[in-house]
Amino acid sequence: MLAIPQEPRKRVVDPSLPVGPAPVEGAEESRLLLRFAAPRDPAVIAKWITYQVINTERQDWRRGAEAALRYRQREDHLDVPYEHVETAGAYPLGRWLSDQRRAYRAGTMTGERAAELEELGIVWDTADAAFEQNLGATRAYYELHGTLAAPRGATILDIAIGQWLTNVRRPGGLGKDPGRVQRRAAALAAIDPDWNPGTLGWTVDWQRHYAYLAQLLAEGARLAAIVPGVTRHGEDVGRWLATQRRDWDRLNEEQQRRLGELGVTKAVRARKAPSKTTAAPEPRTGGTAFQKGLEALQQYVARQGGMPGRGVVERLPDGTQHRVGIWISNQKARRDKLDQAQLHALADLGVQWAQ
Repeated sequence: MLAIPQEPRKRVVDPSLPVGPAPVEGAEESRLLLRFAAPRDPAVIAKWITYQVINTERQDWRRGAEAALRYRQREDHLDVPYEHVETAGAYPLGRWLSDQRRAYRAGTMTGERAAELEELGIVWDTADAAFEQNLGATRAYYELHGTLAAPRGATILDIAIGQWLTNVRRPGGLGKDPGRVQRRAAALAAIDPDWNPGTLGWTVDWQRHYAYLAQLLAEGARLAAIVPGVTRHGEDVGRWLATQRRDWDRLNEEQQRRLGELGVTKAVRARKAPSKTTAAPEPRTGGTAFQKGLEALQQYVARQGGMPGRGVVERLPDGTQHRVGIWISNQKARRDKLDQAQLHALADLGVQWAQ
């Protein structure tokens, strides 16, 4: 019989199974799956399909976790900038961690994944982490200065604590969430109840000087000895005190109460020297000479707003001239001979004493 040539038998591929290597379980499992005559383990097939077809999100999460692990091993922390991309695999780790924090806050992250990231040291709320770091700096500042009324340029522990405190005192500076705002305000108040003096009706500068005055007195200084030129942490507390006594009526009741508890009272205005039409002239010594010099200084300060130079001569209403600049120098030279009323009168006009 004539043999009829037959076409080669075509290989039939099961369309229900994917082809190609399986990167998860290895080459051996892939070869077994593609051998149609070989027995198939249903569990292996299910796992293979899960990784290759269904759960690409799981693969992406694993890549992110591995990138986070490499970063943690290299940098010893997981404080990753949002724009950071891991060189290995060009993986956007910063953005991926941001996505994980969002999933955590939304409650869509599994406990297993959360635990794994926590083992790596993830900070779920970066804003709270930054606040806690700055809060530690405020404690250190308070231990040194006894107040959180820091000037804007103050720094400590390499942190611009003055600017940070300025920022958190502003409306909305503690955040938008009411619960968080309350917690943060309580944390600052636990360090210094007067951390935000604006809510009390006065400035940070006033609060700082008041705190330094209280500290000087607590350390044994006499109130009468705190005159212009007496400083603490670089602040002229004596000059500030003289201003408070002079401008007493401009202070609110709480400021007056606090200063009163320290023994501070309103300045007594110096009496003007009697005019020559009502009293006979007296020698330029003692009280009358001082009053005449004080009158000349008051007149100059009211007109010019500052201290006169040594050579300044002031013309008084009675037509006489007074060498007020030299007179101030003389008062400084005989400071120990002046009584407290005279010292306060000079301080009220802004005379500063050398330390």
